[in-house]
Amino acid sequence: MAAQDIVIRPIITEKSMTGIGMKKYTFEVAKNATKIDIARAVETLFGVKVSKVNTLHVRGQMRRQGKSEGYTPSWKKAIVSLKPESKTIEFFEGMM
Repeated sequence: MAAQDIVIRPIITEKSMTGIGMKKYTFEVAKNATKIDIARAVETLFGVKVSKVNTLHVRGQMRRQGKSEGYTPSWKKAIVSLKPESKTIEFFEGMM
């Protein structure tokens, strides 16, 4: 898989933005991507050095619209920690 197929989008929430000071960035990633795949993809896309990757599966939530019920799709989230000597990801700098 290409790096663009592994990292789908960044997650921009209050909780994920608190980790930017500690060089921790949160991304939505492909469901079948491994930690090694995610680390390589972030390194090639943003030109940084990754020290650790934590992943978790986010389950879909029950939603209703009138009488009909359904679940939102489940997805995979990755929290990527960078090495201390690594540069920061410039995309997140304007968010703080």
